[in-house]
Amino acid sequence: MLAASASAYSAPKTVLVVGDSLSAEYGISRGAGWVALLEQKLKAEKVQARVVNASVSGETTIGGRTRLPALLEQHKPDIMILELGANDGLRGLPVASAESNLRAMVSMAQQKKAQVVLVGMRMPPNYGRAYTESFFNMFKKLSTETKSPLVPFMLEGVADKPALFQQDRLHPTAAAHPIILNNIWPQFAPLVKK
Repeated sequence: MLAASASAYSAPKTVLVVGDSLSAEYGISRGAGWVALLEQKLKAEKVQARVVNASVSGETTIGGRTRLPALLEQHKPDIMILELGANDGLRGLPVASAESNLRAMVSMAQQKKAQVVLVGMRMPPNYGRAYTESFFNMFKKLSTETKSPLVPFMLEGVADKPALFQQDRLHPTAAAHPIILNNIWPQFAPLVKK
């Protein structure tokens, strides 16, 4: 009996990352993004896990919601890192719509027994205080309601440093991705090491 439980403990977990350009290595070399760095860190810490990066540049929450059922069926993840919403915000789409889509995605994943890590985002102040606060608070609300760990702000320690952004001032440089991983790891590690 003990041998069976030990092997169940060490069974490799599948981690599905559903995100946008911030997770899809937009504008940087392959292997330099935080998802690739996550794979390297898991190997270095001898944590058996398979990481599937299903991120798509330009993805909105409705796009993710549409794609998710097939991704869950195909990859059967144990953990899903959900990094969407920035493109909804940049387009000024209604926060209620993004929230509804994210909630549906968390629910779909949880129904398939996957644990979800929500990755929060902030909008630049030029979107107006009401919108930016409502957008930022949406992630905390969803985290509380769905009992999902939350990375409050993916770009903490990056957003206030212009040198860590590509010329478009939207996408982080490769140098920013280790910081992004450090923001995500504390919420993710306890789930993958269970």
